[in-house]
Amino acid sequence: MKAALSCNLWLHKVFPFLRWWPMVTRQTAKADLIAGLTGAIIVLPQGVAFATIAGLPPEYGLYAAMVPTIIAALFGSSWHLVSGPTTAISIVIFATVGSHAEPGSAHFISLVLTLTFLTGVVQFAMGLARLGVLVNFISHTVVIGFTAGASVLIAASQIKNFFGINIPRGSHFYEIIHQLVLQVGDINPYVTAVALVTLASGILVKKFVPKIPYMIAAMLIGSFFALLLDDLFGKDVTLIRTVGALPAHLPPFSLPDLSLKAIKEMSGSAVAVTMLALTEAVSIARSVAVRSEQRIDGNQEFIGQGLSNILGSFFSGYASSGSFNRSGLNYAAGALSPLAAVFSALFLAATLLLVAPLAAYLPIPAMAAILFLVAWGLIDFHHIHSIVHTSRSETVVLFTTLLSTLFVELEFSIYVGVLLSLMLYLARTSQPAIVPVIPAQGEDSYHFEDAKGHPECPQYRMVRLNGSIFFGAVDHIQRALQQIDESNPDQKSVLLVGSGINFVDVAGAEMLAQEAKRRRKIGGGLYFYRLKDSVYKFLRQGQYVKDIGEGAFFPAKSNVTRAVYFTLNPDICRNCKARIFPECRGPVLPDDEPWPA
Repeated sequence: MKAALSCNLWLHKVFPFLRWWPMVTRQTAKADLIAGLTGAIIVLPQGVAFATIAGLPPEYGLYAAMVPTIIAALFGSSWHLVSGPTTAISIVIFATVGSHAEPGSAHFISLVLTLTFLTGVVQFAMGLARLGVLVNFISHTVVIGFTAGASVLIAASQIKNFFGINIPRGSHFYEIIHQLVLQVGDINPYVTAVALVTLASGILVKKFVPKIPYMIAAMLIGSFFALLLDDLFGKDVTLIRTVGALPAHLPPFSLPDLSLKAIKEMSGSAVAVTMLALTEAVSIARSVAVRSEQRIDGNQEFIGQGLSNILGSFFSGYASSGSFNRSGLNYAAGALSPLAAVFSALFLAATLLLVAPLAAYLPIPAMAAILFLVAWGLIDFHHIHSIVHTSRSETVVLFTTLLSTLFVELEFSIYVGVLLSLMLYLARTSQPAIVPVIPAQGEDSYHFEDAKGHPECPQYRMVRLNGSIFFGAVDHIQRALQQIDESNPDQKSVLLVGSGINFVDVAGAEMLAQEAKRRRKIGGGLYFYRLKDSVYKFLRQGQYVKDIGEGAFFPAKSNVTRAVYFTLNPDICRNCKARIFPECRGPVLPDDEPWPA
């Protein structure tokens, strides 16, 4: 039994698609089939455009959406991520490889395939090294902000196709808006009409006939409407552009240039493309997972992306990653498993082989309208509202990430959000709460309660520290402890209730030892109650227990107040009105003299 279980676990690890394959049913396959068909229609113009941006022949953008898409779907962890060519990676490829060869040339294509292969190797190695943990630093709030910003960018990138105006490819968000304002008078009414009819059709079908795939229905309605306008007014008047004819063959087998010279030229670029591709893929996978409530395995995603690029380089595919709009479209179209991405690649291949000429009838403004629908559906208004109304710091992270996406760079916005999240986290953890406490009232009670509203001992301060004592928090904690006797010189002794201390590092341990020595010099001491075993073990291994004092540590349910009571100044005790310890109500003072009558 154990051997069989171990074998299954090994198979699932090597072939992750075995985990979800048994859950595929006729119903789920039908939903995936529809989502795949929708994705294949959308990727046609995108693949051509991305390849052009990368300096490659148009068909290479379609090749990158076939074999890499299938491999990434089968060996990744996300059920909705669709891999393929992306804008950011296309731009990076053109910029890096273009300095070594003429864009579009055979040498250029060879180096791009080499770059793709090396990128895959690095991604695969990072997955095997289990570096997927790096994606844990991309917080939920960063993902929400990135998703919202990228959704706006998706819509903005389609403005020129939606209104039929001329906006240079690769323009920034603010440039697109500026150009839209400048060219309001040049808006093509026929193009805009096709886009609006498609948009309205998608909204109405989704609302009133939910059983019909609204994106495909909207695309068909928009296509027939475009044909009608062309027939009534003529193509020379309407100027409605279509995808155009496509090459009718599958991706040819290719060999990346693995010579030492080519590897040396592309190795630096491979690292840059790797980080960009993994950031895109895992961020997009997590952003969709927020909606689908699925858990993403970063290590497996690294492996899946790596294999997709390694194998893709042998089938004329250039570096691919997770596509935000196609992944969002995949989820919105009702995909239930990675089979939808596989269907998308197969439909794309079938389109090239069988119905490539029909692609000439797909109007680009209709696809722009579909992407408008996708962009709107990806903005998580519910979570944005929740974040804004619950946390000021998270709201800052959210909108900083969103605005960085719009006004800086898409991939850079992730780094901005992560960096800001870490800075705010360090700011919080570097100032752990130090709460004054007093012993809880009651017979044989070993607990402490908030001292607010209650009298405290004038000589012995008790505080609960909620947080870790590490290098970033050392200064804050040390100043707080020193402030105690500076404000009240009689409070020479301090008890730290340490149940909330998760860990102590070397800097923190040195500070505690130093504070204990300082308090002994002024006639008091530093004591600890209910430290975690791991914290106490660390202090003992580092010889810090010896510096602090063996008798300064009290385990849970020990009478710490009795041990410290007899170190107090009896002269102050005689006039004390607080008397918060049970010993204060006993027969003798700390010097064994009887309490005054």
